[in-house]
Amino acid sequence: MKVVIVEDEKLAAERLLTLLRQADPSVEVLDCLESIEETVHYLRNNRHPELLLLDIHLSDGHSFEIFKQVNYNGPVIFTTAYDNYALEAFKLLSIDYILKPVTRTALASALNKLHSFSSRELQQGLSQFPSTASKKRFLGKIGQRLYFVETTSIAFFQAENKLVYMIDKSGTRYLVDHTMEKLEQLLDPRIFFRLNRKFIVSIEAILQVKPYYNSRLKLSVKGAGQQEEMVISRDRVSEFRQWAES
Repeated sequence: MKVVIVEDEKLAAERLLTLLRQADPSVEVLDCLESIEETVHYLRNNRHPELLLLDIHLSDGHSFEIFKQVNYNGPVIFTTAYDNYALEAFKLLSIDYILKPVTRTALASALNKLHSFSSRELQQGLSQFPSTASKKRFLGKIGQRLYFVETTSIAFFQAENKLVYMIDKSGTRYLVDHTMEKLEQLLDPRIFFRLNRKFIVSIEAILQVKPYYNSRLKLSVKGAGQQEEMVISRDRVSEFRQWAES
């Protein structure tokens, strides 16, 4: 099993490495990372590991922020010195939540729990997390009128001049009362992907993906006008490919 450790204390990271090898000699640790920034960069540019062993408190914030920036759909074992983040952890793809100091017994128990799932059961179980929290419809505004729009009808969201618009597959534009960051939390990450600062797109609305200069990709999307150029930056191409093929 391929694992990435995320822990900002060097001694704690070394201890986790030792405990992992004791609990399961077949484990291959791909990397030991120290921050949200490092982890996001790693997950955007490398094949995702089969498990993240993730400390909650990192030098640059809470590790939950990682999942707002990256579509990671694998299992996670959280470690922390605090017990008040358990609920938030289990809203994500959490297999276990281990309080520090981590012991070999606790880590072995978490790994056994992970191994007890077949690949199919694991994917089915983990896929329930995003769908549970994902919105099924949004309230949009055109002029003074309000409309309910089913999520399945949405092609993309667009940030423009400090406002956020929801565009359906026929090209109708609605003003919505959410930031792009909030939308990332509300939308199913299996269906929606944030291309850049300006666009979040539905995989069901993508008509074509074409190579673009400087190793980028350009999308043709239902409902989009000529002026709405959807380009994926070079540093997000790898993550987009993983998302599109998952």
